[in-house]
Amino acid sequence: MSRVFNFSAGPAALPESVLRRAAEEMLDWHGTGVSVMEMSHRSPAFQSIYDQAEADLRELLAVPSNYRILFMQGGAIAENALVPMNLLGDKAGADYVVTGSWSAKSQKEARRYCDVNIAAATEAGAYNTVPALSDWRLSDDPAYLFVCTNETIDGVEFGFDPDLRTIGRGEVPVVADVSSHILSRTVDVSRYGVLFGGAQKNIGPAGLTIVIVREDLLGRAHKDCPSAFDYKLVADNNSMYNTPPTYAIYIAGLVFQWLRAQGGVEAIEAINIKKADRLYGFIDQSNFYQNRIDPRYRSRMNVPFFLADESRNAAFLEQSSAAGLVQLKGHKSVGGMRASIYNAMPMAGVEALVEFMRDFERRNG
Repeated sequence: MSRVFNFSAGPAALPESVLRRAAEEMLDWHGTGVSVMEMSHRSPAFQSIYDQAEADLRELLAVPSNYRILFMQGGAIAENALVPMNLLGDKAGADYVVTGSWSAKSQKEARRYCDVNIAAATEAGAYNTVPALSDWRLSDDPAYLFVCTNETIDGVEFGFDPDLRTIGRGEVPVVADVSSHILSRTVDVSRYGVLFGGAQKNIGPAGLTIVIVREDLLGRAHKDCPSAFDYKLVADNNSMYNTPPTYAIYIAGLVFQWLRAQGGVEAIEAINIKKADRLYGFIDQSNFYQNRIDPRYRSRMNVPFFLADESRNAAFLEQSSAAGLVQLKGHKSVGGMRASIYNAMPMAGVEALVEFMRDFERRNG
């Protein structure tokens, strides 16, 4: 068996030690004689897995006690509908900051359920920056303000937790799609009303969605919201109202344990900064490659880059794959290349990519 360096944006690489442990426990989890895949979600064995996963996630993100952690399904795309269905209450609309492809999709979906005010947008600049908070223009009475704090496709990342108190709107809950950088950097959860993300980037396999919601925002669901997606109902039943994605929760729990062993979020953030600096530093000194994102808001997790001569794209992808560097093709809506360097990507993978890029430039520049 030969492992490659997997730069996929998601489903993404998992820590090798997590995969090995899951393999060891596949047929018999801790002497139960069954796989986690076969366990009842209401069994004491799975309840212990769930409780540990929730406790570890709460510790890793320093989630305050007045927030509930929900393990749900449907991915971030479903949350684009579930957020307005759960948070509108008696209000007519919500505000959205559009900084890339995913927040653009989010506001489009929300329009099916409510009036949407675009508080700020960067589409005119080809989604290459984040507008200053002082330039955000909120509506008079929004149910919430939505942001996507890391745009996986475009490679734009908020370098701050939005504090609406600074613009005199501290009463408005901030909702954030954090799918592609959750657990990669410290975050002040108290600045948000809701955080949500698909697990398949930094947490575990596809199929699990994490929702962290402030308790005072529960109980506002629209009457047409499906019961299985009513945040309060899910919270009241400890994510067991319907059968949760049990195996995905188990793998997520192993990832949380792995991350704690690395020293937690602060420690992994320091490593992520080094990885991103190494890759962006190489790109910036080269005339052969380019990154088009405002350096102040470059994503540490998703690094899009372009060859100056795009006729060489196919050769780059073919040769990089042969070198054991896979899934580097950029999203179809953007083009070019994209290296996703989530928590599980070791520095060795980034170094291997930089060395390949240097060699490809030498042979083709």
